[in-house]
Formats: sequence, C-alpha cells, structure tokens
Amino acid sequence: MSRTTEISATIVVPPSLPTVTLFGPGDAFLRVVEGAFPSVDLHARGNEITARGPAEEVTRVQRLFDELVIVVRTGQGLTAETVERSIAMIRGTQDEGPADVLTMNILSSRGRTIRPKTLNQKRYVEAIDRHTIVFGIGPAGTGKTYLAMAKAVQALQAKQVTRIILTRPAVEAGERLGFLPGTLYDKIDPYLRPLYDALHDMLDPESIPRLMAAGTIEVAPLAYMRGRTLNDAFIILDEAQNTSAEQMKMFLTRLGFGSRMVITGDTTQVDLPSGATSGLRVVQDILDDVEDVEFCRLDSQDVVRNRLVGRIVEAYAAFDAIRNPPPPAQQPRSARGTRR
Repeated sequence: MSRTTEISATIVVPPSLPTVTLFGPGDAFLRVVEGAFPSVDLHARGNEITARGPAEEVTRVQRLFDELVIVVRTGQGLTAETVERSIAMIRGTQDEGPADVLTMNILSSRGRTIRPKTLNQKRYVEAIDRHTIVFGIGPAGTGKTYLAMAKAVQALQAKQVTRIILTRPAVEAGERLGFLPGTLYDKIDPYLRPLYDALHDMLDPESIPRLMAAGTIEVAPLAYMRGRTLNDAFIILDEAQNTSAEQMKMFLTRLGFGSRMVITGDTTQVDLPSGATSGLRVVQDILDDVEDVEFCRLDSQDVVRNRLVGRIVEAYAAFDAIRNPPPPAQQPRSARGTRR
C-alpha cells in the first residue's frame, strides 16, 4: 500500500504586515484554516507558520496564505467568511485564485468598494463586460441583481451609457394591486423597492431623485417597456423568472443601439399562476447558441448573505431533486446549464 508523502513547510508573513490581520483576532482565521485542513498540523510563532502534513494539502495551505497576503496588502480586511471562501477557491480546479476575485473592484461609493466575493460572481461580472446580453441565474443572495446594478452605475459614471433602466414584472398586477392605496406609482412601488434600495447603496441618496427626474435613471414595471426601443442604456430586468415567455421576448427585443442588458432571476422561485411557463426557464433553450448572449449560473456556494442562507438553498435543492427528479430525456441538457 502506498503511503501519502508528508512534508513540512514554513510560511513567513512579511514583517510589514501585522500578523493579527492575517491570523485574525485570537487566531480566529487560523482556526478556520485548521478546520478546513484537518490533516495539516499548523503552528504559528511570531510571523511564521509551520505546516506539516500531506504534500498536496500543505501546498494548498501555502498557496492560501500567499493569496491572503495579497488580499490584505490591497487594504482589505479579512473576515472568517472571506477565509472560508478563499479556501473553497483554493480547493477548486480553476486557475483564478482568491486574490484574483477579491481584489477586483467594480465600484466605490461613500467609503466602501463593491467587489465580487466568489469565482462565479467574478465570471458573471466579466461576462457583463464582454457581452451585450447576460443572464444571471441563481438562488437568492448570490448578488445577481446587486452586481448588475453596480456595473450599471459604473457604466453610467464612465459615460458608456446615458441612462440606466431598471425593471421588474409586477406578478400580482391584477386584483391585489387594485386594493393597494394610492396612485399607480404607489401601487407598483413595493415591487420596485429592492431596486431603489440597491441604488441607495451605490449613489448619493440626494442625487437619485434628480437623476430620476432627468430620466437618467428609470425604474418601471415591465409592462412599461412594451413598444419602446432602448438606445444607449444599461437595462436590468430583475426577477425574470416571473416573466411569461411572451414577456421575455418582448423585453429582449427592446434592445437598441449602444445598449446592454442584464437579466436576473431564480428559476426555483417562480410566482406565476399555476400552469404558466416562466420565460426565464425556456429562454436558454432558445438563445443558447446566439452570439453575444451569455448565461451565467450561480449556486449556493455563491450566496453572500448569512451563511445559513446557503445551507437553506442547498437543503431545498436536495428536497426538490428527490421530489421532482428530471425526466431521463432532459438529463443530458444539464451540462449546458453550466455554461459560463
């Protein structure tokens, strides 16, 4: 029986870097690494870490700390969650490392910088830069809409577009809206509120009414898009799983010259009436081979809310897989769904 080769390596933290920023308060980040690499013995003394264990795992630990040093040197503070995400990337087979992802700046606003936090988020952001139409599909909390909004504001500030158009379907646009008090805008406001909230994170709140009054930023229900041609705009369709196939076609054909579109949604949370087909579920089969259209998928590993949200998403996915297994004829298509 072959025996796993064990090695010992010393990782030196640069003297200019306070060890607490890398090891965490009370060595909390070191404990996260120890938990993730149980076969590696870690001992920290001063600015040195000794790692002993299987060669492959020790090499990963070395690379992890090298990447974290780069991240910290860019001025970012580490958290236990950041370290956990970095470990997941190190264990992956991709060429990009944590530093490639965590140091990618999209937008700075009021003292904070918006960045991707996972590899899939980075690829999603890059796809928005490269393609005219991008679909971001994944569960709640994966940053689909938030990152798209950040890219829209970035494009506006760089004068790549002259306006931002944000839209969502108002699924309950029949009876229930009618019972809400106020004008039509008051009635549709609850559906559009998440988009306003994201805008307030990225722009000076006092400037938003001015930009909206000037038409530079428009937030409207999807029904208002019919019959329009949208030129020189960054257009975001949120909650696209609640569009019908006809609405999705209508929206996509609004694309004008000099514009970009990002469509976000979660195909596991369709609120359409029973029997209605989600436009987001069918559009990939229709546009999968169309040039300059990209589909990006995020999953529970990309959830950037409370870590419990990721576990909840995984639990629901496992439950749905048992209750509703895909028909055999559809199983080969799952490989296409991972396309980036």
